[in-house]
Amino acid sequence: MTQPVLEGKTGVIFGVANKRSIAWAIAKAWAAAGARLIFNYQGERLKENVEELTAAFGEKVPLFPCDVSSDAEIKTFFEKVRGETGRIDLLLHSVAFAPKEALEGDFVSTTREAFRVAHDISAYSLVALSREVAPMMTDGGSIVAMTYYGAEKVVPHYNVMGVAKASLEASTRYLAYDLGPGKIRVNCISAGPVQTLAARGISGFSQMLKHYQERAPLKRSCDPSELGATGVFLASDSAAAITGQVIYVDGGYQIMGM
Repeated sequence: MTQPVLEGKTGVIFGVANKRSIAWAIAKAWAAAGARLIFNYQGERLKENVEELTAAFGEKVPLFPCDVSSDAEIKTFFEKVRGETGRIDLLLHSVAFAPKEALEGDFVSTTREAFRVAHDISAYSLVALSREVAPMMTDGGSIVAMTYYGAEKVVPHYNVMGVAKASLEASTRYLAYDLGPGKIRVNCISAGPVQTLAARGISGFSQMLKHYQERAPLKRSCDPSELGATGVFLASDSAAAITGQVIYVDGGYQIMGM
């Protein structure tokens, strides 16, 4: 019987909100592949959701509060993580936020504050988390962030989030360069549209899904389980020479010109 590919690895998951979260799809896949997981949550309301979901793993899973817009909370979170383990091998960053009004109307109307918040939570947080986790990745590691095609092409109504995702992707490349000597890899998964709570906040989401079904080579977007499988690949030794990349899991939509 073959050994699960992530057996003996410990991962930290940022961004589970509910059972539809992409972070949860990847967390389930990492756990099924043998990884031990530690979760963050933001606020007591989400704590209950994460506790309920992780109960499926059968044993009490460590979860600690962490608002990624606070360096102090990030530091405290990793202090608690060090109480659980001396080494981290994997980190998933599936965190993004922009004020609702910034995802409606025109990009040119984006306020300075909305721009700041979107970049702070959706992009800078990857830098802040990487800085804290890197010293714990004593035997190398894999950091995976979630992005979307709106980072490279205009997707109407995605607005400031697309600009923040572009910043996230560029940050991934610079982090890959900085952390590479320590055998730490940093990559993005660019998911096609998936029915998540966050997606429902984007105006015209259902039309977007239909557009993928019409235009993508595979005539569809992607399934959460396929994102999970890609997450396992990037976390595993099979991807040992892959870093600084954006991996598209979108039915091939990204290759299309028209």
